[in-house]
Amino acid sequence: LHMDMTVDEYLYHCADIRLIPKSEIPVAVERAKIKCGISHFSKRVISNLSGGYQQRVGIAQSIIHDPLFVILDEPTNGLDPNQILEIRHLIREIAEERAVLISTHILPEVQAACDYIMMIEHGNMVFKGSIDNYMDPSVLLVIMHNAPMDDAEFMSIEGMERIERLTRTRFRLHFKGDNSIVKRVVEKAVNNNWHLREISLEKESLDKVFAKLSGKI
Repeated sequence: LHMDMTVDEYLYHCADIRLIPKSEIPVAVERAKIKCGISHFSKRVISNLSGGYQQRVGIAQSIIHDPLFVILDEPTNGLDPNQILEIRHLIREIAEERAVLISTHILPEVQAACDYIMMIEHGNMVFKGSIDNYMDPSVLLVIMHNAPMDDAEFMSIEGMERIERLTRTRFRLHFKGDNSIVKRVVEKAVNNNWHLREISLEKESLDKVFAKLSGKI
């Protein structure tokens, strides 16, 4: 950003270097300002704006020429929690009309804003797929009403890898394979009169998934 310019001066300048015909620049600038919610700051010097609104100005210049593809690098870096939510919402709105690529090392941003992920570690692609595939759960949280049974009862279920005893009647079950294991656990509970009270799928944190994919754990 050119911090000594007003919002309008900067956006007109960006529209010009994007080779937008001069007769179309006012409409392009106004459209970008409305989209990014900065019309009321048109005459404000950029250096006097908050970090969140400076980010909005930066995003406005990136879409001023109506591209089909937008690249954003660390779009929420340095913002406060409310500003982050606002920018995420803006990014999702922009993504309804065009493809958006976000480059970031802030993993919660990936989960909040992305549908598809490409993860690169030391120049190598370690994951490529949807956010659902990336966050595919591999843990069951099981709570029983009655006294706990022997671990062997759980380990006899197909796909079970290991068991964590959280309390006397709470367990965390680690499994491999698809989520059909939920059905097998429920069937086992019914057949053995375990008085199952709760069962839920847990997802590991993005940081932990990344560490696994990059070979750190």
